[in-house]
Amino acid sequence: MAENERDIMFSESVKAGKRIYYFDVKETRNGERFLTITESKKIVEGGDLENPQFTFQKHKLFLYKEDYEKFVAALLKTIKVAKGELSVDDMISEEPLTLDAPDEEEPFQDTSIHIDLDF
Repeated sequence: MAENERDIMFSESVKAGKRIYYFDVKETRNGERFLTITESKKIVEGGDLENPQFTFQKHKLFLYKEDYEKFVAALLKTIKVAKGELSVDDMISEEPLTLDAPDEEEPFQDTSIHIDLDF
């Protein structure tokens, strides 16, 4: 087993067409946990129709515990804008979204997205 694979404490993957997203919890040598998010994209490089040659292009993001709440809050806000639940104009005037204090007037009701980080 490769050194970086031994460090993985937990892994979850999401298949999306030619891409796979990996969410891995790893631990440093001093016992600190962190999250890596990896996008792996299948690329056809040569070969012929019967025997194509594939490679995988990977992009990796490292997220450390001091940034979890800010990252998740920004992600949830961005998803709301992408889904049309909030306008860009709303975002300019809105207070920063936090995980500890949901908006009392209109709590986040999206049941299709669940992010559970218990560290």
